Amino acid sequence: MPTAESYAIFPVINASLNGTCAVLLVTGRSLIKRHRVAAHRAVMISAVAVSTLFLISYVYYHLHAGINRFHGQGWSRPVYFSILISHTILAVVIVPLVIITLVRGLRERFDRHRAIARWTYPMWVYVSVTGVIVYFMLYHWFA
Repeated sequence: MPTAESYAIFPVINASLNGTCAVLLVTGRSLIKRHRVAAHRAVMISAVAVSTLFLISYVYYHLHAGINRFHGQGWSRPVYFSILISHTILAVVIVPLVIITLVRGLRERFDRHRAIARWTYPMWVYVSVTGVIVYFMLYHWFA
């Protein structure tokens, strides 16, 4: 019977996927600003794939290993929970926005794609970066 230790690699994998997604998003944004549409498309599809892998890994891990409680005290608790709450809410909100943004881009409805991407991009970057911050706060800084 696997123990919680059997799943110890998953938080590292999940943080790595979040960090990779953030890098892909910033790269994709840079590419489109330079009018490199094909490269932008490939990088953003990769970001969606990495985010999908993250979601699968995250759900699998928490279904098998449960949750890990935050052990920080003092100032770190409100900071951690502020980041966690905003991260969690936006992580739920971002899923349909990413799907809509992706579909509009793939269908070459660029005016509508740009209109929603202005909202999707900063939220998605925030979720990816704060996912890494939550990992470090939970498993390293205050563990």
